[in-house]
Amino acid sequence: MKLIKSETKNNVLKSMMNILDKRREEIIAANKKDLDAFNKEDQAMYDRLIVNDKKVDGMIQSVQEVMDQDDPVGKIIEHKKLDTGLDITNKTAPFGNIMIIYESRPDVTIEAAVLAFKANNKIYLKGGKEAINSNKILEGCWHEALKENGLDTNWIELLHLDRNATQEFLKNPPEQLDLIVPRGGERLIAFVKEHSTGAVLVSGRGNNFLYLSKNADFEVAKKVMLNAKIDKISGCNALDKVLIDKNLPDFENKVKELYDMFTENKVNILVDDDVAKVLPKEEKIPSEETWYEEFLAMRIVLGAIDGTKAAIEKINKYSGGHSSVIITKDKDEAATFMEQVDSAAVYHNASTRFTDGGQMGAGAELAISTDKLHHRGPLGLKQLVTNKYYVLGEGHIRE
Repeated sequence: MKLIKSETKNNVLKSMMNILDKRREEIIAANKKDLDAFNKEDQAMYDRLIVNDKKVDGMIQSVQEVMDQDDPVGKIIEHKKLDTGLDITNKTAPFGNIMIIYESRPDVTIEAAVLAFKANNKIYLKGGKEAINSNKILEGCWHEALKENGLDTNWIELLHLDRNATQEFLKNPPEQLDLIVPRGGERLIAFVKEHSTGAVLVSGRGNNFLYLSKNADFEVAKKVMLNAKIDKISGCNALDKVLIDKNLPDFENKVKELYDMFTENKVNILVDDDVAKVLPKEEKIPSEETWYEEFLAMRIVLGAIDGTKAAIEKINKYSGGHSSVIITKDKDEAATFMEQVDSAAVYHNASTRFTDGGQMGAGAELAISTDKLHHRGPLGLKQLVTNKYYVLGEGHIRE
């Protein structure tokens, strides 16, 4: 993989910001074609599809934030000189060729590409057909920025493939794919894992849990869970399940307060057997599968649980391993919960909506990884490199 100078990469990004601003009306007009053709019944996907002035401003900001970060390539991880005389340096290096598969969100065409390019990777973008017009014009913006700075346009390529062609591309890519990131639901992830020959990093589903401890500040709990649920229902960091400690003081009235809060905000409630005794008119959880489900909708489960240990066990069984929260005033209880819950991000008295590259200080993100290799959580610029050993000798042989 040819290494591009940091100055050249940043010049491309400067060009891209100017082009996005200059062509914003064209971008929004192209997006309107996608919106007009879309079936609005899937509200979460429709919300992710929208590009307006605010979204274009967000794209420009994402490019700016990545441009302002240090180049992650060629950083020394470790250097040592052995007794044998070998001089060994371990440095960061590009992955090479990255492919990302995603649905609906045209801003991913900006965020994924800016991160991959700044980290000196080539990227194949496989967006959904519902965003085809939006993605085409954004690819055109990238190509314009690359050409302005004397680089080949093949650093950033949008793939126009149907399901069968995508399957064939994964099995027999035109060049080695070093990292494949499926950013979507379980069916997409399973499809990519089944057919790809390269390394797959899973950007997992949400299905995020909040545990309301008996030691909670209830006003804090209400504020946090409402934000986590309704701030952006289409986000993988939205809240889906609330586990309420049965030992919470004034349990029944607190459950009713939560009912009032969610219904006033048009959130549909599902309840387990224990909470159904307090809210008998609410729909009960239809099956165990509901506990595994990511809603991406104005829907939430209210369930009862007997203590922190039981909450940890339930979360580890059913959650997507994305984000989990404990609301408590007891710091020792919070520490136990955060150590033992197996999620990419664990929170004490804070909303799951912060599981986001920008919110966590990483700038733009390629995805939120729920894998444990090679990285977990937001995949920002620093995570889009691997490493390479440089070993200097003087005719050394192993004997």
